[in-house]
Amino acid sequence: MSSSEKTNLYFPRRRFLQLSGFSSLGLLLNGCSMSLFDEQVFRITEPLNQSLEEWLLNPEKLVPEFPASAIELDKLLVNTFDFTPQIDPQEFRLKINGEVARPLSLSMTDLEKMPLTTMTIRHVCVEGWAAIAQWGGVKLRELAVLAQPSSKARYVYFKSADGYYESWDIASALHPQTLMAYQKNGETLPVDNGAPLRLASPIKLGYKLSKWVTQITFLSKKPKTLGYWEDQGYEWFGGI
Repeated sequence: MSSSEKTNLYFPRRRFLQLSGFSSLGLLLNGCSMSLFDEQVFRITEPLNQSLEEWLLNPEKLVPEFPASAIELDKLLVNTFDFTPQIDPQEFRLKINGEVARPLSLSMTDLEKMPLTTMTIRHVCVEGWAAIAQWGGVKLRELAVLAQPSSKARYVYFKSADGYYESWDIASALHPQTLMAYQKNGETLPVDNGAPLRLASPIKLGYKLSKWVTQITFLSKKPKTLGYWEDQGYEWFGGI
């Protein structure tokens, strides 16, 4: 079966959410300029929306990928937060802490010595555009094996060099296609796309995919600050 055929089989599973009005993408696109009524509806439907997305997530099921020939070089737009940080890859350290047995501080050399995983997937932005790109890096679940999260760990919190912050459920973070990526389309990750290290995954909307990640913290409780955009009203789970 070709990649396109697999992709066509995958989408009907998500069409239920889109047609029913409960997809995070549909809610958020409508929510960019919410009226008071819209905000009230969003508060009511978000818990159901999140429950549906969690129910649909299979922690081990792979999302169909695309062939390298499908990469859309010019469609991956660059969105910035407050500024674009300039990080010296030689000085960079990824800290992993929280509810773990072995807190870590990893250099890019450490990360590049680990098994390289590449995947060609569709990046979906809540603003209404999408792009197919290839990402290469280390599976977050392999970093978790090194850090050994405790049985209490339920959430994962990401801090970035530009001040951006995000949080995920642990099942999504440990999905086999969630990467800490340092390559894009077979080359070193560009600074504008989050170098030296960013999140990449086909199971989350773009605002969940933090760039310039410097710290990963495993938590037992959902953090009070859920994420930069979530704290301004966006849905927390952000699944697709």
